[in-house]
Amino acid sequence: MSRLQGNKVTISYGDKDIVKSLDISIPDHKITSIIGPNGCGKSTLLKGLSRILSVKTGEIILDGKNIHEQSTKDVAKKIAVLPQSPDVSDGLSVEELVSYGRFPYQKGFGRLSAEDKTEIDWALRVTGTWDYKTRNVNDLSGGQRQRVWIAMALAQKTDIIFLDEPTTYLDISHQLEILELVQTLNREEGCTIIMVLHDINQAIRFSDHLIAMREGEIIKEGTPEEVLTKDILAKVFNIDAELSKDPRNGKPMLVTYDLLCRHYMKDIVEDYE
Repeated sequence: MSRLQGNKVTISYGDKDIVKSLDISIPDHKITSIIGPNGCGKSTLLKGLSRILSVKTGEIILDGKNIHEQSTKDVAKKIAVLPQSPDVSDGLSVEELVSYGRFPYQKGFGRLSAEDKTEIDWALRVTGTWDYKTRNVNDLSGGQRQRVWIAMALAQKTDIIFLDEPTTYLDISHQLEILELVQTLNREEGCTIIMVLHDINQAIRFSDHLIAMREGEIIKEGTPEEVLTKDILAKVFNIDAELSKDPRNGKPMLVTYDLLCRHYMKDIVEDYE
């Protein structure tokens, strides 16, 4: 049984249901990517699974217990969350930010223990951020900052890490660096990764498991080979896709595509009539 599951989960903003009665099971020690068009509920589902948002109905189960019935510190020892484009206070150094990942383990006055310092050093080294640990976080490039946030998540010493669009605002080389780092953490440290991605080919290349969503529902989930078919891409993204096999890894690859239905043209015609 998977450590993290959702049973009949509905998540709402106000009166509007964004995620609609979903059953979901996240594979342990795998990379799962959630894909789908804008507004389909990807980030909302991720926030619900990580307890950032409450569920309207249903339940999120973590290690056999309802996640909302577990203490904040207990949950923080099991899961780490990297939000989309997080802000950093001015003057905060890399090492100071990474040390925040040790909060769930601190007692009393919150001083760092020898174990805390060991875990912080490990997180800095494994993410390649050790060499600039004394620098101001806001002085770093986008790719460097993203590595620091991942280091903070690692310092929590959790086995489940959530990343909401970790490649946003990064150029293509830095996107690949971050995704390769995530893949390394999964392969070498055994972390279970759940992330939201927009780039379909990156999701295929770096994921073991895909969840394709549209309008708050899961249309298909499974391996990249099972999910990335011409029919599923048409249903999820409204595109006529041409797929090929990536010669580097044998996975499907989106080569070219076109719109199936141009909604904006339909609206213009209806307004004119």
